[in-house]
Amino acid sequence: MNQTMEGHSGDVKVVKWNNHFQKLTTSDQKGLIIVWMLFKGQWYEEMINNRNKSLVRAMSWNADGQRICIIYEDGAVIVGSVDGNRIWGKDLRNMQLTQVVWSPDAKIILLGTKNGELHIYDNHGSPVGRVELFCLVNCNGAVSLVALDWYDGRLGYVQPGCPCLVVCFDNGRCQIMRSEADDRPILIDTKMDAVDAKWNDDGSVLAIAGSQRSIQQDKEVNVVQFFNVFGEALYTLKVPGKEISSLDWEKASLRLALAVDSHIYFANIRPNYKWGYLANTVVYAFMKPDRAEHCVLFWDWKNKEKYVKYVNSLLSLTAAVNHCCLATKSEEVSDIYALLLCNAIGTPMDSKYIGMEPLHLAMTSTHIVVASQSALYIWQFTTARSLGLSHLDRIANREKLIHIDEEKAQTSEHLNFKSALMPTKDPICCVAISEKIIIAARESGTIHRYKLPNVELTHRYAITCEPRRLSLNCTSSRLSIIDSSGVMTFFDLDAKVTEENGNESIGEHLPFERKDVWDMRWADDNPELIAIMEKMRMYVFRNLDPEEPIPSSGYICQFNDLEIKSIQLDEIYKNPENPLPEDMVELEVKSLRDTRTLVQTVGMQDAAQFVDDNPHPRLWRLLAEAALEQLNLDVAEHAFVRCKDYQGIRLSKKVGQLSSESMKLAEIAAYSGRFEEAEKIYLDIDRRDLAIELRMKLGDWFRVVQLLKFGSGGADDKKLLQAWNAIGDYYADRHKWANAVTYYQQGGNQERLAECFYMIEDYDSLAQLAENLPDDHHLLPEMAKTFRMVGMCEQAVAIYCKSGRIMQAIDTCVYLNQWSLAVELAQKHKIKDIDPHLAKYASELLAKNDVLQAIELYRKAERFPSAAKLLCRVAQQEETAGASPLQLKKIFVLAALLVEKHHELNRSKTKTTDERIDNYLRDDEEGLGDSREDSHVIDQAWKGAETYHYYLLAQRQLYSGYVDAAMTTALNLLDYEEFISAEKIHSLVALAAASNRSFGVCSQSFMKLENIESISVDDRTSYQKLAMEIFSKHEPRDQRRSRANDDGDHMGQKPPTCLLTGRPISDFNYWTCRTCKRCAYRSEISSRESCPLCHSPV
Repeated sequence: MNQTMEGHSGDVKVVKWNNHFQKLTTSDQKGLIIVWMLFKGQWYEEMINNRNKSLVRAMSWNADGQRICIIYEDGAVIVGSVDGNRIWGKDLRNMQLTQVVWSPDAKIILLGTKNGELHIYDNHGSPVGRVELFCLVNCNGAVSLVALDWYDGRLGYVQPGCPCLVVCFDNGRCQIMRSEADDRPILIDTKMDAVDAKWNDDGSVLAIAGSQRSIQQDKEVNVVQFFNVFGEALYTLKVPGKEISSLDWEKASLRLALAVDSHIYFANIRPNYKWGYLANTVVYAFMKPDRAEHCVLFWDWKNKEKYVKYVNSLLSLTAAVNHCCLATKSEEVSDIYALLLCNAIGTPMDSKYIGMEPLHLAMTSTHIVVASQSALYIWQFTTARSLGLSHLDRIANREKLIHIDEEKAQTSEHLNFKSALMPTKDPICCVAISEKIIIAARESGTIHRYKLPNVELTHRYAITCEPRRLSLNCTSSRLSIIDSSGVMTFFDLDAKVTEENGNESIGEHLPFERKDVWDMRWADDNPELIAIMEKMRMYVFRNLDPEEPIPSSGYICQFNDLEIKSIQLDEIYKNPENPLPEDMVELEVKSLRDTRTLVQTVGMQDAAQFVDDNPHPRLWRLLAEAALEQLNLDVAEHAFVRCKDYQGIRLSKKVGQLSSESMKLAEIAAYSGRFEEAEKIYLDIDRRDLAIELRMKLGDWFRVVQLLKFGSGGADDKKLLQAWNAIGDYYADRHKWANAVTYYQQGGNQERLAECFYMIEDYDSLAQLAENLPDDHHLLPEMAKTFRMVGMCEQAVAIYCKSGRIMQAIDTCVYLNQWSLAVELAQKHKIKDIDPHLAKYASELLAKNDVLQAIELYRKAERFPSAAKLLCRVAQQEETAGASPLQLKKIFVLAALLVEKHHELNRSKTKTTDERIDNYLRDDEEGLGDSREDSHVIDQAWKGAETYHYYLLAQRQLYSGYVDAAMTTALNLLDYEEFISAEKIHSLVALAAASNRSFGVCSQSFMKLENIESISVDDRTSYQKLAMEIFSKHEPRDQRRSRANDDGDHMGQKPPTCLLTGRPISDFNYWTCRTCKRCAYRSEISSRESCPLCHSPV
């Protein structure tokens, strides 16, 4: 659009755009400020402000577009809101203001003055300080501040903490800073008279406009210099015209607007994207505003699949064939960098750490070359595909390092990055690699050629330009070069040239030149074909001869088979998380287009002559396919021979032997991939069998079923079953097991059915399938193993029994701890060797010190005596380890209950008294242990439980103050010394007796303690001292009646002891537990619900 700003009566001096609210702010030479808004294609005045005092020098909107800061020539500063309200104003009369900018967070305002000073104010107008200008050190004469730009960070940063503030002066000196207080800014000397400087839209590129003196033309030339965030020069653009006055970036940073004289020039910008192409996958990196890492996206454009990987401190990436390499900086260790090798879905395959900065990166299918300013690092990586016998001798020497000024490379065993990184006067500026050689170019124009795999320097070449990008053709014979001015040239690496002095040299810089080239790629299958991007056009050169240009702005991904794949990265980066299929463009070279036109319009012989003059396998294939369609078999066979297509030659001969033209057309259609057409022809000539065979070869089993079921005539049952099973395989391969079951059932495939039932965990159907199989079916053992594996014992046993494998059924029961079922099976089938299985499994558990598991094993197998014996052993071990008395009591009670359960089981199996007596005798001889000691331990289980019961009861009574009852209970322990140590018993008795003032009993206990042989000398001495202290005060006689006085014969036997009080029972009317057979006074037990020893119900 072209519209006159009628509101201004003078020249417009300042223009600012509010991107957030899409408003334009302008100011003229009279100080009039107008805010414009666009409505229905026209600009309308929204607000007007006229101070009428001074000229506006600069304006700046903050990052969110809510506030604007306006500075005037007389020093006035006004901050207003987007709706036109004045927020605050300040009058700085001693300053001649020229520049203003907001910080990204809108908390700081920088004000630049005419004499080059930069003042810091907060967002309320209070002064904070000054910015130190390091770029003006050693600078003579007056300087003026011409540009001040601060990237707001809305699209993220190249890396965390990178510079984003640029301060530029008219003498060409600049400094880029991380913040207003940065004391280590990056300094740039553009060596020109600067007029403006601005960051691009994402803060990755800085453009500085100005003019400099051209020595060749002897005049001032307009120049725009581009730098990255670290101050490294990227490109220099020469601009026509007399005087350049300003510049600005387009929103997407793909174009740069330049104000030159009375014109506006637009320069197309080709960003140096981090991207690569491999295996039908485009990989590219971009930044997200909400993340500090780079987002690396792997986009399979054919399958429309995306894989995302986040990488910290990504420096560069490259790709080739099936892999890509990501170069990153280590965050943990300084000056250490990492190379990460990934496949087409972003899965890491290998990695290396190197001690040099990867400024330049290139790779092939087997090698990666990394270049710093002074050294080359070469890594021969290995993958599952590339690793073979031919590589085994090089595995140990896969890395090499060479300094650019040296000729011999360091090997893997002696890599020394410190020595390789020694500075050089002529730095490396770019590298290229092929399967045979490595090319490294230096800023002086010197090119080094190294031979792979030993990295030997073979040649040095000299060219008259500063290379910025290199590319090798497929035979490594020719090198294409793009220099710092965008000029592309060719260099023949193997050409022999005779110099004027008669000496012969290798290498020739060809007399070929193309300007404004920004991308190039050699054909993978033809050393003479190269595609280049020049401005907005793509050119294809065949041995320096160009074809007609193709309008394009894409980056070249791949060039082979006369087809070029180009990716529209500019479009992708507008929405990098959602690439579109139309962003990938496939183009054909002119010879391919012309051949297709000739085949369609002129005779076959003329087309064959054209292809013969311009030979290429793709053209011969195209000619062969066209000849087949016309049934010109002689031309087709000749073309197939020229492109070395053996299958095509066989097809030509086969078609020539057919008599029916329809059959010929069907064979050709099938070969060309037109299967629907081929099938239709077969059906039209009533050859349904051939149509079915075609679909079977294609694996289209759904169509096979349709042809078999709905065609004329009966269906072939054998083929139908094959089709059902193939469809089942189709679903099974995709893990759609439920769908596969339907087709396997129709196909009668029990083996795959069993697999599907297992995968969907339909064990009922699996059991039903096993039930329907014959007894001798080979699947039954495998199905039984499946049930065993998932712990379904009954089903596994049933299947084993059905197939006659009784021992395996018993083993399953043993494995799953179903010992009762194992014993039942053994008895049912009269197998007597079940006990060895049990003993063997128990011994394995005991060998692993898993005693509790062994006890549980015996209990489930109803081998209660063996379980009780192990429990008694556990009690002995726990007593030695110092376990609590309560825990020991519980163990003995459990052992005793198992013994009782054993007796109860035997009673339930016998009917007569004689049989019961025989069983008891057999228990004593066989069931209760393998030795007399084991039998004794089991028989005394209840006694062990009594021991710790009375031990706990005596202490409970003692601490409750019932000292007489405590002494009586403690005296009961004198009969249990085999279960508890004599020291513990007599210590407790002595304590209880002393508390009960029965010093006679106490004296006897102390004598016992002093005579125990197992106690230490220190303990014996302590007991003697304690006894002396007690009995020096008290006479050793009982002041109360002792237990011996109350005991007596109970009809010639020792009377039973009450479990609740510890006293002997003299009354014949007492309570007896049905389980443990122990006694208690009825008056005491009446208030309890369970036995105090075994806890059985009262």
